[in-house]
Amino acid sequence: MSNKYDVIVIGGGGAGLTAALYTARADLKTVIFEKGVTGGQISKTHLVENFPGFPDGISGSDISMKMEEQATKHGAEVKYETVVSVEKKESSFYVQTEQDKYEARSVVLAMGAVARRLGVSGEEEFTGRGVSYCATCDAPFFRGRTVAMVGGGDAAVQEALFLTKFAEKVYLIHRRDELRAGHILRERALANEKISFEWNSLVEKIDGAQTVRKLELKDVNTGKIRELEVDGVFVFIGHDPASDLVKSFVELDEFGYVKTDSKFGASISGVYAAGEIRSGAVWQLITSCGEGCVAALGVEEYIDSI
Repeated sequence: MSNKYDVIVIGGGGAGLTAALYTARADLKTVIFEKGVTGGQISKTHLVENFPGFPDGISGSDISMKMEEQATKHGAEVKYETVVSVEKKESSFYVQTEQDKYEARSVVLAMGAVARRLGVSGEEEFTGRGVSYCATCDAPFFRGRTVAMVGGGDAAVQEALFLTKFAEKVYLIHRRDELRAGHILRERALANEKISFEWNSLVEKIDGAQTVRKLELKDVNTGKIRELEVDGVFVFIGHDPASDLVKSFVELDEFGYVKTDSKFGASISGVYAAGEIRSGAVWQLITSCGEGCVAALGVEEYIDSI
């Protein structure tokens, strides 16, 4: 087969690009499959300020391009193809894309996870310009401003509390009349003077000019629409792992994330997972890159053993 590699990396975000960098530098023939744009979710981030080595910050698109450039400089190939199946026969892996079929000795799963969207007007338009899915990433941009957090679970409340370290006011918008978060988090949020609650409310529209300026909220009981002026909105209504491709191939946890061992090996020998697709991931670019490194080292060890 002409399309034969040592390593196939599925997903071109921080985890996948780092894994490919390491395996390519180890003189393993490596290809990355990416169905969208390299960099993953970080490519849509306006400014990354918490990645070491960039004291003035760097745009998400720039760091994505630099990571791709570095991986390809060391020999990794990038193919913009959608993978439709993965299987193992004897000691080889076969990856079918919409265009062709490829063979490899090892596979790294780095497809990530997707933050659930509200699906309302203005959300896509203002993503990166006031709409965010990561308070840890973007809260510092809203120092002294007014923001909204959409959600009511543990993660949303934790993020809302984190936002109060920077924002002057945080509206917590929830479709119910009480939070779903655990008792301690609920009490902390309710006691925080910077947090104001918009109960029984749904975001119907996100509006603004160059950046977000207001939300249209709908009362779930009365149907009444009202406006809420904010400088930004953080959406935390959950994530969905991009694991449909491998749900019958490797073992997943109850939420659909890939289970791994301490070296990020999946349930099938020769398969590794890194980044937000992996059960227990931390959801930061730097940790995704670190996991890509660990997975690559596992790949090297595995290939040396076969």
